[in-house]
Amino acid sequence: MSYLRLENITKSFGEFTANDNISLTIEAGSIHAILGENGAGKSTLMNIIGGVVKPSSGKIYLQDRLVNIKSSKAAIELGIGMIHQHFMLVPQLTVTENIILGVRSNHRSSNRNHLRLNLTQKQQEIAALSQAYNLDINPQAKVGNLPIGIQQRVEILKVLYRQANLLILDEPTAVLTPTEVDSLIHILKQLAATGNTIIFISHKLEEVINLCDTVTILRRGKVVANTTTKETTSKQLAELMVGRELSLQLKKPAVSSQEVVLSVQNLQVEDQKGIIAVNNLSFNIKAGEILGVAGVDGNGQRELADAICGLAKIKSGTINPTPQLKQIRIGYIPEDRQKMGLVMQFNVAQNLILKTFYRLPFCRNFLLQKQLINNHANSKLTEYDIRATSPKVKATQLSGGNQQKIVLARELDQEPSLIVAMQPTRGLDIGAIASVQQRLLAQRQRGAAILYISTELEEVIAMSDRIAVMYEGQFLGVMNVDETTIEEIGLLMGGFSIQ
Repeated sequence: MSYLRLENITKSFGEFTANDNISLTIEAGSIHAILGENGAGKSTLMNIIGGVVKPSSGKIYLQDRLVNIKSSKAAIELGIGMIHQHFMLVPQLTVTENIILGVRSNHRSSNRNHLRLNLTQKQQEIAALSQAYNLDINPQAKVGNLPIGIQQRVEILKVLYRQANLLILDEPTAVLTPTEVDSLIHILKQLAATGNTIIFISHKLEEVINLCDTVTILRRGKVVANTTTKETTSKQLAELMVGRELSLQLKKPAVSSQEVVLSVQNLQVEDQKGIIAVNNLSFNIKAGEILGVAGVDGNGQRELADAICGLAKIKSGTINPTPQLKQIRIGYIPEDRQKMGLVMQFNVAQNLILKTFYRLPFCRNFLLQKQLINNHANSKLTEYDIRATSPKVKATQLSGGNQQKIVLARELDQEPSLIVAMQPTRGLDIGAIASVQQRLLAQRQRGAAILYISTELEEVIAMSDRIAVMYEGQFLGVMNVDETTIEEIGLLMGGFSIQ
């Protein structure tokens, strides 16, 4: 029996068609993956189902009943719950307060004591719901103090509390550790087993194969394939997504240099709360070398990257380029492209010159040279395959992958001597990941030193020459990639010694 059926859904924004005559069926109690490159139309389609965007044409059937989803409120009333990649939680509020936020209560008493009793009752309800789904969350905990994996559980509880039967998860594992991913997969399988229907959007194809029952693949707004996970492979899915044969293996030519580009000695950096996040850290990176940093999020990686790029104050220690490179050029790919990498309300052309707008050729006699800026942007649109209709399109209108390509184009444009890449492929599709990695490997071949920080362990291993494991602000080990194993690195990530 189908739970959701879409018939000929089309959505256009001006001359751009995001969804083009999409039809698909999702069975009740199944976990159905929607795959596609960034910009393929996945988010628009999910926003239509969630009532955020109205389709230009087409029909939506829920349990074989024609429905008109006019708003997100209407979607919630129909039992549709969306869990976004960027969590919609208020850090200052408790778990209970976040879950009941916006839910209309029947309790109308103005008595303060009654209000307190009502909150206590809600805490008990949420505790019971948490236990029923084995989500293990303290309803009184402040959300801002919870690990990312637990915050995601709060998002799941939030839609379950609203009695959602259809759950839409957008890149749910993008910010999770391997252990948290395993936990989430177990939770989703349990939800499906108890009758919930799940739409799972992800770029991690092995997760899709292991978790989902069926798969729909979008390319440039159209459905190009429907299949079951039993009948396909990761490689086949990748090639259907990008429309061409794709190699999932990285080729790294040997690069030999003794020139140290970056030397970090006895570095200490505090986080925003004044707690030591980088603790007495020392290492070097040579020209043409990629030093990968693996580790669970929150072990000082962000503070290390920010300190090297001059964005965080150093408590003690030194960060030195070699004497020959005192005017070292640094390219920084921050972990949050939307908050740190781009000005979202600026257009593509403006974002591409954020670091150079005051210099020739973009500025002459204190005046911006608009034609040169637009010509530069058009060149980068082509070179980096940034899918924007024009340089005047705002960054906020682009997919995550195209936003990341803008950051990459800007940061690599000046041929930096040192590149700090912090979670450079987070939330990207398989084609965009390959593009980012090939760009960085080309910079390595040119002679740039690269600090490659990621929580994606297999990715760090594939990209790096040497790999360091960061735990509680320190490197527990720095090893040649060909002299270690995933198991050894995994132990170090958990704080265990392998000696």
